[in-house]
Amino acid sequence: METPPPHRHHLTGILSDSERILTTNYFHFISLSFLFLPLSSSLITTTPFSHLSGQLFTVDRLHTLTTFHIFYILIVYLLSLSAIATITYTTYHGFSGQPVNFSTALKSLTSSFFPIVTTAITAHTLIFLISLTFPMLLHNLGFVIDPTSILFTWLFYVTVAITYFHVNWSLAFVVVVAESKSGVAALVRSSELVKGMRSVSLLLGLYFGFFFGISVWTLSDGIRVISDRGYVFFAIVVGGSGLLMSYVRNFTVATTVLYCYCKNFHGELAVNGVDVKIPRVFEA
Repeated sequence: METPPPHRHHLTGILSDSERILTTNYFHFISLSFLFLPLSSSLITTTPFSHLSGQLFTVDRLHTLTTFHIFYILIVYLLSLSAIATITYTTYHGFSGQPVNFSTALKSLTSSFFPIVTTAITAHTLIFLISLTFPMLLHNLGFVIDPTSILFTWLFYVTVAITYFHVNWSLAFVVVVAESKSGVAALVRSSELVKGMRSVSLLLGLYFGFFFGISVWTLSDGIRVISDRGYVFFAIVVGGSGLLMSYVRNFTVATTVLYCYCKNFHGELAVNGVDVKIPRVFEA
């Protein structure tokens, strides 16, 4: 196999190959991306209706409402991780030319679900602990800073830290699925693979993050304005949820393709050149 031309290691090459894989069996990916539906619809509808909690529920039922919200968030989060795992599995094996069908993709969760949850929890915990170190460090050094100033400084620090770790750990979930590693091992492996490709990983996250964020803001704001019109509300929720699902699905596929090209960049995987066509290996 040929080594891909240099531009294939850039954002345009990643997006091009991702689109090629997606169009190979579009409905297969659409079916798997429905696991993102609770997340997509929640991002659009939660904000406009959050103010209704005090109107619809008495103080005596606030505890029940809070419990329900926590449970719902947990379910949405686990379904989203399941979607990431199955779409990653399909993309990776399809990229390698191995037949994948819908049932096989779902069955892959038996081996990847708990490792991917473990990896997610590990990453969130580490980021949380690291975020706490900045104010603790200032306190230990004896600095006395205005609360407003320290808040903005801390937010800046956290934003930089999250961006840094997102870039370095962007391939962690793919590592879980493709290499059967989890937790810290998956995070370390991701950091190793992304060396030399960090700019591509950052641009990929910014590219999808920009359109995703703008869409969430626009759709949720639109629902707030026309929430009293049933048919318009329904149309925005359905159409908007589908749009957000497509963003997350495409980002997951692109991240998996990035993983393959990172391995190629480090000489661990041979990838076909620019003229190769991704075979139709996805089965119904």
